[in-house]
Amino acid sequence: ISTPFNAKHVAHVGFDSQTGEFTGLPAEWNRLLSASGISRQEQEQNPQAVMDVVAFYQDSTTGEDAAFRKFAHGGKLNLSYSLSLQILSPVAATPPLPPSPVAHSHQTDGAFIPTRRAPKPPSAPSTPVAGTFRSNSVRAPVRVPAPLPRSQSQGQLPKSTRAPPVPPARKPQVEQIPEAAPEPRTSDALAALDAPEPKPMRDPRAVALASAKKREEKRARAQQVYAKLAQICTPGDPRKVYHGLVKIGQGASGGVYTAYERGTNNCVAIKQMNLEEQPKKELIINEILVMKASHQENIVNFIDSYLIRDELWVVMEYMEGGSLTDVLVHSAMTEGQIGAVCRETLRGLKFLHSQGVIHRDIKSDNVLLAMDGNIKLTDFGFCAQINEVNLRRNTMVGTPYWMAPEIVTRKSYGPKVDIWSLGIMAIEMIECEPPYMNETPLRALYLIATNGTPELKEPELLSMDLKRFLSRCLQVNTENRGDAEELLGNYFIQEADEVASLAPLVAIARMKKEREREEE
Repeated sequence: ISTPFNAKHVAHVGFDSQTGEFTGLPAEWNRLLSASGISRQEQEQNPQAVMDVVAFYQDSTTGEDAAFRKFAHGGKLNLSYSLSLQILSPVAATPPLPPSPVAHSHQTDGAFIPTRRAPKPPSAPSTPVAGTFRSNSVRAPVRVPAPLPRSQSQGQLPKSTRAPPVPPARKPQVEQIPEAAPEPRTSDALAALDAPEPKPMRDPRAVALASAKKREEKRARAQQVYAKLAQICTPGDPRKVYHGLVKIGQGASGGVYTAYERGTNNCVAIKQMNLEEQPKKELIINEILVMKASHQENIVNFIDSYLIRDELWVVMEYMEGGSLTDVLVHSAMTEGQIGAVCRETLRGLKFLHSQGVIHRDIKSDNVLLAMDGNIKLTDFGFCAQINEVNLRRNTMVGTPYWMAPEIVTRKSYGPKVDIWSLGIMAIEMIECEPPYMNETPLRALYLIATNGTPELKEPELLSMDLKRFLSRCLQVNTENRGDAEELLGNYFIQEADEVASLAPLVAIARMKKEREREEE
């Protein structure tokens, strides 16, 4: 019988109101908290919220989103293939891609899927500016983080820090009788005390077997993903269908190119992804299946997909106007134009929600425009499917600054998280950036959890109709928050401009981007 292994030391984290410090906090959480920008006063005022957002932040940055392995029940979308990765029979290998040079333009990366500029260094906590509406704060329950295993080095982060629930009340400290002063210890005794605690020995054979099993599971899972993609994708060489590839951007999952379809000469956008470099390949399957099933005028049109060995090509409609982010960087928008963007986004969301799909990453980067001002949603990698078995979700995905409070505080959520993100995107269109953009991500999460509805910088400059619309989108209580169908009937949306009013802004943004490239 071997000695115990994978032992866990359970510790309780508390908050000492007298010292204003957390007790029993793991070293990794201490480091996160020290660099978060959350002041001592804020920690004392909302210790539960602090613990919750630290746990959430570490879960979302180091943990895996297991939700994408639980789509077997299906929703209203009639997907051809289940998103659960069942064991599939071996499939024939796809033919290798013939080598051929790809032309690169002088454009810089990020034209098609631009990345947001980095936020400014976090500023010291300041007094919030008064706004016109504000809902009750969100107070998260205390969560107790799991400590690191003893065998883990101090500089490494644990893979998962999901915390067990805190005991209902702290036990009162029992008054202890002072002990007599201990006798002086010898140097041998001190050395014995200072010596590190011996680690339990593990059977080398058990360790080798566990490692081999883990590698085999990883390899089998990768094979399942490739088999699933081979079923979804069109067989053949995409270069026989598309020509004239020009790189226009670099997304999180790979390069983005424009190309022309042979015969029709239609311009398309192509994502090229090296699957070996994708940490969560299931998200790619999810994105393809959602796009295949989502045919609506406000959703980017999926055209085709190809798998060539380890390289995946996803062919989509090309939106030559770029993203809404480009417009915000180079132009100011009127309320009518803001309403037009919100209306088209709501139409897309109404369709997705009616199909049981939550987008979960609504922001300006994922709203694309055509040169005539038409608007479409993109980036469905983080989409979630809601079904009758699991009507609400509790996974943690999205972009921190646009996240709804129920996600940050790790509560179950539904389609209305997209409505909150739409409200934040509306503020982004008003103020050129979302709330808390100058804060660190961790402090931004804390402020989302504790402030509730964000305050506007200059609310007096906005019409009452726009403020009422924002209030309906940004209710902390989801029961009071509007849904897509209701908000499409909101007066602010009804009085919005036509999308053609956005065309001049798109043209200006495109012209300025071209000028910036030439100057570089």
